[in-house]
Amino acid sequence: MKKLLLAAVVWALLAGTALAAYPEKTIVIVCPWGAGGGTDRVIRAMAAELEKLLGQPVVVENRTGGDGAVGHGYGAKARPDGYTLTCTTFELATMHWMGIPSAPTFEDYEHVAQINDDPAAIGVKTDAEWKDLAGFFAWIKANPGRAQFSGTAKAGIWDLARLTLMDAAGLKPEDALWIPSSGAAAAIPEVLGGHISAIACGIAEQKAQLDNGELRALVLMSAERSPAFPGVPTARELGYDVVYATVRGLSAPKGTPKEIVDLLADAVKKSCESPTFVDFMQKNSFAISYRGPAEYTELLSRIDADNKTAMELGGYLKAGQ
Repeated sequence: MKKLLLAAVVWALLAGTALAAYPEKTIVIVCPWGAGGGTDRVIRAMAAELEKLLGQPVVVENRTGGDGAVGHGYGAKARPDGYTLTCTTFELATMHWMGIPSAPTFEDYEHVAQINDDPAAIGVKTDAEWKDLAGFFAWIKANPGRAQFSGTAKAGIWDLARLTLMDAAGLKPEDALWIPSSGAAAAIPEVLGGHISAIACGIAEQKAQLDNGELRALVLMSAERSPAFPGVPTARELGYDVVYATVRGLSAPKGTPKEIVDLLADAVKKSCESPTFVDFMQKNSFAISYRGPAEYTELLSRIDADNKTAMELGGYLKAGQ
């Protein structure tokens, strides 16, 4: 009995020492989406701030594929020691509904903090024949199956957003096609090149092309107009009660010690308040939306439950769900 007690005391002391020293080496943040997209840009800006606060390199590693399952799955299965984190996104609450093999759920992580949310918008080439959403939707109705959207993976946030908006407008899912991509950065050139009709993605991800006149945003799926894009009407203004936004945050593998999770959450909070980070987010029209571990976990749980209706619209539910 004494030996067991002694072993427990030694383990506790060693664990306490390890936690006190954390971090002692490079921290990797897995990004499940492609380089240059909104998620990648936000998490790289956050990584730079965390590096200053934590005193160790913080690097971002893009692991794309499987509709987000590759990166999310890799991060969920990493060693729970605080040195591999995942930039978790809205899609974490959709993949398992599709029956994707090995797709994690929000329950497979210790969630650190939410960093950002970003409302969906639909954009087309400035010289496209559709000057507003009404005209675009009328064209889709008259030409079922010809319109092509892209912006993320199949059943990803932007796909579900456009499905929900189309449904509110009386359009059927098959009236327009979704072309999967690794993210907005890959889809925007396809729109500009005339290969697809429209992009559905975060309004901030279209900023450069909106500013230089290459794209026209037809609608913003937020509760109110964006100060950064005051000329873009909301879906509600156009008669559709649709609000849709992605979330981006940091999560650690299940079993990561609470002390490490709390330390990281505090570092994320301070980073969200950093003038450098605030300036980056404002210049790029990304909203800062901080939620701590409990609040971010609750948000992902709620999104997971709410996703079923949108998944049903696209026919994405796994049989029997």
